[in-house]
Amino acid sequence: MPNYKLTIQYNGRNYSGWQIQQGQSTVQQTIKDIIEMLIRETITLHGSGRTDSGVHALGQVANFSCAQELDLYRFRYSLNNTLPDDISVPKISLVDDNFHSRFDATRRIYFYVICKSKTPFFRELSYFYYSPLNIRYLNELSNFLIGESDYSAFTKHASETENKVCNISSAQWKHTGEFTFFKIEANRFLHGMVRTIVGTLLNFHKEQMPFDALTSLIASKDRTKAGEAVPAKGLFLYKVVY
Repeated sequence: MPNYKLTIQYNGRNYSGWQIQQGQSTVQQTIKDIIEMLIRETITLHGSGRTDSGVHALGQVANFSCAQELDLYRFRYSLNNTLPDDISVPKISLVDDNFHSRFDATRRIYFYVICKSKTPFFRELSYFYYSPLNIRYLNELSNFLIGESDYSAFTKHASETENKVCNISSAQWKHTGEFTFFKIEANRFLHGMVRTIVGTLLNFHKEQMPFDALTSLIASKDRTKAGEAVPAKGLFLYKVVY
């Protein structure tokens, strides 16, 4: 059966995350229901990974197979015309039958947005943080995140994932105008991991803690030693790499 790959953008404000959950409004369920309505088939919509409640995406990836061959231009038009305004599918392509959006992904890239000024225009898509940030300190500190480690200290105690080992290849801060961006890339991320990392790094910055304390925190695998997670509204799944 033809296998179709979707690149998806969404504002996560009104959803309980990506993954289908009984009794909850989710991005995956919304897209699945509309595709099934349009093509009149039952499908399985595979996502590259879950995003938490309130988290956004610029480059979420999903795939599904169906019995019919779709006119991609017409189907994408119909899909976007039917989806709610906070979800869009900018790209659809026919891919190999064996392609799987989750298992074939090699890296995921997220960024977190901080705004130093209170503004009504970006309050739903960024975290207002008024204190000045030393980007050099934050970048030097973030270097201690890079590598393959057990990142239990940055995920919830009750996380259903037994394997907490991730390989972080990049973690960088950048300041542009009123905004500060934190960008992180890894092969996989744990539940709530990015938001907890950002909260921890901001706490280190506030207290001007030594860099090696972050290494000790990671080695402890103790969530209680990490900082409070920052709000979901500033987090974006930027890209999935294959």
